[in-house]
Amino acid sequence: MSLTTPLSRYSLGFLPTPLHPLNRISAELDSPQLWIKRDDQTGLSGGGNKTRKLEFLVGDALAQGCDTLLTTGAVQSNHCRQTAAAAAQAGMACHLVLGGEPPAQATGNLLLDRLLGAELHWTTRENRLNRLRELEAELRAAGRHPYFITYGGSDPVGAAGYVLALEEVRDQCRALKLTPDAIVVASSSGGTQAGLVAGAWALGWEASILGISIDEPQAALQAHVAALASHTAAGLGRPHTFAADDILVNADYLGGGYGILGDLEREAITRMARAEGILLDPVYTGRAFGGLMDLLRHRPDRLPKATSGKLQNILFWHTGGQPALYAYAPGLV
Repeated sequence: MSLTTPLSRYSLGFLPTPLHPLNRISAELDSPQLWIKRDDQTGLSGGGNKTRKLEFLVGDALAQGCDTLLTTGAVQSNHCRQTAAAAAQAGMACHLVLGGEPPAQATGNLLLDRLLGAELHWTTRENRLNRLRELEAELRAAGRHPYFITYGGSDPVGAAGYVLALEEVRDQCRALKLTPDAIVVASSSGGTQAGLVAGAWALGWEASILGISIDEPQAALQAHVAALASHTAAGLGRPHTFAADDILVNADYLGGGYGILGDLEREAITRMARAEGILLDPVYTGRAFGGLMDLLRHRPDRLPKATSGKLQNILFWHTGGQPALYAYAPGLV
């Protein structure tokens, strides 16, 4: 079975991204075989998971005659960096509303935002969406045609990118004769996990999809992902209502809060770099892979149950974000 979508799409990414085993780190952890899906290699100015979402968001924006992409995020937002790159590639303007104060020196994703030509607007973290709506009205009044993109591109249009990503990885697994017992992914704004959940249901592919929460309590993230997966499935013409209990979330690794680098993230980043030559990021994949390592070593009962009775293969979905490493250098080395 293959999926089709009625949504407009603008090609941005280098797809399919690689899927390969993590042999050395699996041996070090004495764990089931670990695999990695390399969405850090989607291209688009450093790559990352938002590229798949932006293919549909930019496609929708162009179909509506928009000339400007408008979104928001943290100072080191991977989503904002990829949105700026997508706008440049599509010949559109880009405005970013960032939460916080502008640092004395731009580095990491913020440096790339500026290089990519985005116009930056600063406000408090709590006021970002309000400022984004105000800016949208200001641009319309000035004769522009802005396209509003919410946090992380996580709406039913953006999440459709991960419905098709699920089909992509299913086909790769079939070619490798691989049956993953679980897919583990960082989950925050929820669009990536919601798309994967909706895709797995639409394809009838049985794989547990565990979101390691980056910043949300378990119940809140489950409810949000369930609602978004339901809307995403409906938008693709495959309606299904997901309940919060259908969504697997672990929120035990919130640490010091969003964007706060701790020992968990530091160990995950260092171990993956030295065992596999792969770079994780300090906010999302570092926390998610750190959580997975802790579950494997100390709390395997909290991992999804394998249909065969024993976990044999776990797929970690690398959502990118390496440019942020440079902004966190003092805490890493």
